[in-house]
Amino acid sequence: MQLNHLQLAALCLGLVVGTTAQSAEQVVKIGMTGPLSGGNAYAGRDNQNGVALAIQDLNAKKIVVGGQTIKFELQSEDDQCDPRAGVTVAQKLIDSGVKYVFGPYCSGVAIPASRIYSEGNAMLSTVGSNPKVTQGGYKNLFRIIAGDNQVGASMATYAAKALKAKTVGVIDDRTAFGQGLADEFIKEAKALGMTVVGQEFTTDKSVDFSAILTSLKSKQPDVIFFGGYTPQGAPLVRQMKQLGVNAKLLGGDTVCTPELGKIAGSAADDTLFCAQGGAILNKTANGPQFRATYQKRFNQEPDAYAASFYDQTMLVAESMQKANSLDVDKVGAEMYKASYKGIAGLYEYDEKGNMKKAPVTVYVFKNGVPVPLESY
Repeated sequence: MQLNHLQLAALCLGLVVGTTAQSAEQVVKIGMTGPLSGGNAYAGRDNQNGVALAIQDLNAKKIVVGGQTIKFELQSEDDQCDPRAGVTVAQKLIDSGVKYVFGPYCSGVAIPASRIYSEGNAMLSTVGSNPKVTQGGYKNLFRIIAGDNQVGASMATYAAKALKAKTVGVIDDRTAFGQGLADEFIKEAKALGMTVVGQEFTTDKSVDFSAILTSLKSKQPDVIFFGGYTPQGAPLVRQMKQLGVNAKLLGGDTVCTPELGKIAGSAADDTLFCAQGGAILNKTANGPQFRATYQKRFNQEPDAYAASFYDQTMLVAESMQKANSLDVDKVGAEMYKASYKGIAGLYEYDEKGNMKKAPVTVYVFKNGVPVPLESY
């Protein structure tokens, strides 16, 4: 078949437009760092899933920045919840040209790694909750949940007002997170008139708590606060039952997980109370839909921070569009003045990268799962 001049011109124009459209797509790497192996791997995978869901939705929308259609690609790295591994991972992501990083999960990783990301001019969005995470003076660093001061204070308030506790025992695992959270709990507990009758220390590798529990049992605290993670929290609450320790066990977000219920079983029921940054997902406008979508995609319930990571990824993309740029400083400038209503809460940041209004919800375990009680 022969083509006339008009048909040939139209075909050539179509080829040019098609090529231009294809060349206008730009790949933007999104870095993810968290524990993808070891006892906290369930949390690292959950955080990763939240970012992956957001990337899936963003790529379907085909957002345009600076005249180019953006295609987001996820690069995940296992920081093992270990500071040295976390610093190595940070340098790897920077060397790979990644400018937008989500994670770490562990404060002990976030604190030293934040310097690497800052020097590499990358934006960091983390759930590292130790107050020191946002005290390094680094710009474009955002904590996407409540800090330990808010979580620890909320648990102390709940212990005093709801559980009517007068005396407390404290255990922490000596990590940056565990120690920081315990310190904040103690500070608020004392301010509320409670007495700390005993303070014990363990590690984030321990599984035998019989000695420290026996010591605390003799002091008969009304509640015991634990600053640490699920891999230690689960055997801790089991051993409390075995040793006849009648106190309620309190903890932060890192023991407020379905994973703990799977490991601890019925020992956690009506005994473990925990606080988690974020609102009650089922009571937010889009929370139930997010849970359903997550369940369908990953064949499991979302854990603590999947929704928060989803929200922050969407906010970063929206800020890119508002800045009409992929430049980190220009996008960061939009982030600092943003007011973004996400699934898990309202994202507004102060100059240090802390959320201005970070809700905290207290949960109790029932039938092996954390059930929300009230939000502060």
